[in-house]
Amino acid sequence: MALHHASPGELVHLASVTSADDPKTSALVKTDSFEAMQLVLRAGEEISNHSVPGYAIVHCLEGRAILKAAEPIELAAGDWLYFDRRQKHSVSAIEDSSLLLTVIFD
Repeated sequence: MALHHASPGELVHLASVTSADDPKTSALVKTDSFEAMQLVLRAGEEISNHSVPGYAIVHCLEGRAILKAAEPIELAAGDWLYFDRRQKHSVSAIEDSSLLLTVIFD
């Protein structure tokens, strides 16, 4: 079954990590220009070291997480950062966390 990606103008609700419906990481949209997804990590979970082909933009919506790239950076709710394409990085959750990831392809 193919993943559902949002269409232009389609409203998408990003679930809270504290919601009763147990939100999961989900793809939101993917085009030739960009990709967006909500990453949901429970405390102690980690996404191992990897890279993406475009510029990565990370917005911490809830919780606290560590993004390890050139230097470890602690993200808390409301924090936003971007890093260069193909930058190796990993993410680990200190608390249950929700992150909005956008990758810009060029």
